[in-house]
Amino acid sequence: MKAGYFQFKPAFCKPEKNIEKINTALKDKDFDLIVLPELANSGYFFSSFDEVESASEEIPSGKFCKALRVISDEKNCAVIAGICEKAGDKYYNSSVLIMPGKDIITYRKIHLFYEEKKWFAESDTPFSVHSFSNKRVNDVKIGMMICFDWIFPESARTLALKGAQIICHPSNLVLPYCQDAMVTRALENRVFTITANRTGIDTNREGKELSFTGMSEIVNPKGKILHRGTIEDDEVVILDINPEEALDKNVNSFNNAFTDRKEEFYFK
Repeated sequence: MKAGYFQFKPAFCKPEKNIEKINTALKDKDFDLIVLPELANSGYFFSSFDEVESASEEIPSGKFCKALRVISDEKNCAVIAGICEKAGDKYYNSSVLIMPGKDIITYRKIHLFYEEKKWFAESDTPFSVHSFSNKRVNDVKIGMMICFDWIFPESARTLALKGAQIICHPSNLVLPYCQDAMVTRALENRVFTITANRTGIDTNREGKELSFTGMSEIVNPKGKILHRGTIEDDEVVILDINPEEALDKNVNSFNNAFTDRKEEFYFK
């Protein structure tokens, strides 16, 4: 399976420009699965609901979703992207999974970070896993989580227990810990993880500044970093991976990461 990410700096409140950038970066690439950053249509550092409104769109009718649908259909691939979603009078920090011939699947971020709580509504979607097939791969199980979800081990564990072989992780990371932590998330759950982060520095209208860490990465079920990106550069990285590796939950001949769990001793 050819799977990877596109790391870039989204233009703030300019969805059309971000669509153009994505199309240009991916047009000559061959892949089965591509992951884009969190809020890839809108940029991140809002300072008013007017800004959120101007950059948001409804799913599946918005222009960003339609553009990603074209990529998915033309390349017969799965596309996962963070999106600033409008739903009625609410806004969500969401991620979409777009596959050829299927309805768009939406996950709304469960663990909102920092000032996201000012703009985005609480999630009403659980962690879920979905099957993807094309001419090269069959019934690969994909799960989504978004950025700060990483700090809660239950996020990745829930997806893995539901059968995810690949956890796709659109992100706008500013804390310095996640890339190393995702090695553990992959290892403890014996899954592939693809973290698609953004780059650059954003300054909002209030003069506050956020610096994003880049270093998007792909990690295998044994916790090996297959690729870690740069801090500053736009880059498309696509690797050949074997999702069946994530079906083997054995740590050694005596221990299994799932069957050895002792739920009766865990805090509830």
